[in-house]
Amino acid sequence: MFAFVVLLPSARGVYYAFTDWDGLSPTWTFVKFDNFTSMLDDPNAIQAVWHTLLIAVTITIIQNGAGLLLALGVNTIIKSRNVLRVFLFAPAVVTPIVTAYLWRNLLGPDGAVNSLLSAVGLESWRQDWLGDPQLALWSVVAVIVWQFAGYSMVIFLAGLQSIPKEIYEAAAMDGTGPVRRFWSIVRPLLAPAITINLMLSIIGGIKLFDQVYALTGGGPGHATDTISTLIYKDAFTLGEFGYSIALAVVLTIIVAVASSGQYLVLSRNERAAS
Repeated sequence: MFAFVVLLPSARGVYYAFTDWDGLSPTWTFVKFDNFTSMLDDPNAIQAVWHTLLIAVTITIIQNGAGLLLALGVNTIIKSRNVLRVFLFAPAVVTPIVTAYLWRNLLGPDGAVNSLLSAVGLESWRQDWLGDPQLALWSVVAVIVWQFAGYSMVIFLAGLQSIPKEIYEAAAMDGTGPVRRFWSIVRPLLAPAITINLMLSIIGGIKLFDQVYALTGGGPGHATDTISTLIYKDAFTLGEFGYSIALAVVLTIIVAVASSGQYLVLSRNERAAS
């Protein structure tokens, strides 16, 4: 069943990457590596690759940094910790497309964000957050971090709660400060959680499509296009299925290389920390 549903269609898709198939015609021409060489001359494809890598790296750093800080914050004995955990994790359970449409309205020229800025006397800060080519990409990153920082928090929190309290107590008795305690004790013991979070973040960032397409459609112009949005446009708007599948093959290779390389590095560091 797996071969029938996944492996065979994937193999056939790879074959189409070497053709000029338009997605509808029953015939096509085998063009060898023309689709792949065309990418090197396609500024939109090069820009999409750059945007994809930039988004993936930025999301991975900011989302996991925010998630770790949130996890440390709620891993305390304050009475509201359980309520805070629910509220911070809540955005992660909302469908990404719904979140994207919500934020598209909030970040619009007359949206709630600009209205709030005007209300507090920051009229000069009003921006066309999704329509400005210089701001659109970072607005997309901010929305994704807002939604999934709580997801990273939960994974880090699970790692923090697995650390025996006796270790904290022994470190405190030795006079270890909070920064030294985190770096020398907590960080090595959090290595499995860090590995999982970084893997999920980088893979999710590279494959990102829903939020980008719902927020900006890859625009303005091609300012926020990723490989995934460009694949969709080339296939279903321009009818260049062969070329779009070639882009999908490149995306698959990038995901495989990034995830396997990251796993090897992180697992080696994890073993060293243990």
